[in-house]
Amino acid sequence: MAFRINQDFAGREPLFLSLLNGSFMFTADLMKRITLNSKITFVKLASYKGDKSAGKIKQLIGLNESLEGKTVIVLEDIIDTGATMAHLTEELKNHHLLELKICSMFLKPEVCEKNLKVDYLGLELPNDFVVGYGLDYNGYGRNYPDLYSLLKK
Repeated sequence: MAFRINQDFAGREPLFLSLLNGSFMFTADLMKRITLNSKITFVKLASYKGDKSAGKIKQLIGLNESLEGKTVIVLEDIIDTGATMAHLTEELKNHHLLELKICSMFLKPEVCEKNLKVDYLGLELPNDFVVGYGLDYNGYGRNYPDLYSLLKK
């Protein structure tokens, strides 16, 4: 992904917008490979409680700089229903961006209910609940270096 982003934005200065908390490991590893002049900022949105979608998006930490006229690349850990990303992209439209791209580590196409164009994608996953590499279950498991699927009892 970093190679493609570096090629696609050569000579430009995108702003990376990382969604916390889940994307922190992905963002850190990706940004180590980005060779562009760029900036990064963070926003925190929440839609999960335990292993179920809460159905409502809460903006917990907002944007703290102007995005007007900028190329923004959103960095997301996982897109499942797509509700969080759809909410964020709608909100970003109000900031008069030059361009918006979505970069996600994972996508669950079986359950994605929103029509989202993911410009840069790591892997498609089945509809399993996964933890590790930044993704959590009730706050636990983010520190696991690998990805694990939770088993149902």
